[in-house]
Amino acid sequence: MAKVKNIYSCNACGAQFPQWSGQCGECKAWNSLIETVSVSPQASEKHPRFSGYAGDAQVQSLDEVEIDAEHRFITKLSELDRVLGGGLVKGSVVLIGGDPGIGKSTLLLQTLASVSESVPSLYVTGEESPQQISLRAKRLGINGQQIRLLAETHVERIIKLAQKENPNVIVIDSVQTIYTEILQSAPGNVAQLRESTAMLVRYAKQTGTSLLLVGHVTKEGTLAGPRVLEHMVDTVLYFEGDNNSQYRVLRATKNRFGAVNELGMFAMMEDGLHTVSNPSAIFLSRHDSSVSGSIITVTKEGSRPLLVEVQSLVDESPLPNPRRVTVGLEQNRLTMLLAVLHRHGGISTYNQDVFVNVVGGMRISEPAADLPTLLSIISSLKDRPLPKSLVVFGEVGLAGEIRPIQSGQDRLREAAKHGFQNAIIPAANMPKEKIEGLNIIAVKRLSDAVNYTE
Repeated sequence: MAKVKNIYSCNACGAQFPQWSGQCGECKAWNSLIETVSVSPQASEKHPRFSGYAGDAQVQSLDEVEIDAEHRFITKLSELDRVLGGGLVKGSVVLIGGDPGIGKSTLLLQTLASVSESVPSLYVTGEESPQQISLRAKRLGINGQQIRLLAETHVERIIKLAQKENPNVIVIDSVQTIYTEILQSAPGNVAQLRESTAMLVRYAKQTGTSLLLVGHVTKEGTLAGPRVLEHMVDTVLYFEGDNNSQYRVLRATKNRFGAVNELGMFAMMEDGLHTVSNPSAIFLSRHDSSVSGSIITVTKEGSRPLLVEVQSLVDESPLPNPRRVTVGLEQNRLTMLLAVLHRHGGISTYNQDVFVNVVGGMRISEPAADLPTLLSIISSLKDRPLPKSLVVFGEVGLAGEIRPIQSGQDRLREAAKHGFQNAIIPAANMPKEKIEGLNIIAVKRLSDAVNYTE
């Protein structure tokens, strides 16, 4: 076996040292030394950690590259298959993150239960005991006869046993508990995360095994550990939702085999996660009568348009600095929109508290929510309800113009399908053919949309 030497690299300047110290001797940065592995080129050919999986290196024409037929394992969870792009690709590595207790382990256990009916699978647990996994399976009504279970955190032993079992799908729960013996740092350390994940990814590519990794998230909601993990894997999924609500959202932020920002909807029940066939119905309150500050918009998540309700509450502020609070929207964008509303709409909120909420725990990151957000704020400020049959979308520029957005016709068809009769949209998104049952109002400037609320 080739000898592996541990060194410490500065993540600020790249300098390398044989021992750890609190301060880098080159750039003088504090706590920047990270344990890494160093081997000679001769040793890398012998050590399994550094052996290549792409075959002998050679230069060839792009047309000469052989393309294998893409093979996917269907999970039978339609929303998960949608987010993955049609199922688990053979040899792919998927990283799933989410808050504690959101349902990551439940989702993956249900996935293995359906996949194991056709192909062998292995569930590797590093956080829970086999008894806990078995109790969860019984609660979910899962027949665990086909699912192989392993309680292990040592990555070399995991790979050795996986080579013996030869499964087609492996779940690692979670990657923060896995460690390799070639490093001295504790599990969960940046170096351990990077090296252990690299070994698992290499095994998946060598054997064509589909690998599902569970990752912890920080208090900011991002995956814990170095961002290099997201570059190493093929797909990054975030499992989101409010613990007080039964609905869960599975969002793809990176996918080499499907659309990015694709969205999957689940409902958490006593017997596990169930797919939601009509997600738009979740985010609509459907008030008995029109209420001020409420408006419906159509957001596009991946390939699916969704109807979402945006609610605003504007109230006189007793504070010298009025509050700007958003739930489901970016707060800095709200501040910018209020400035545009004052400059180009003639409506000021400098002495008002403004609260904006997206119903159902949904998060909207696209600018199509600009115009409905402003109209809901105006409706609340003037205490003037907007029609229940109205749907609005459009981006608002700093010059007060209403800019077009993508997939305008798909959004309008989704609104018409749910019975909406009126729509305020950017003039550039005006469809060439009339959509039956929908009266479309095209606006070019913010002032035009404000006049409609008078």
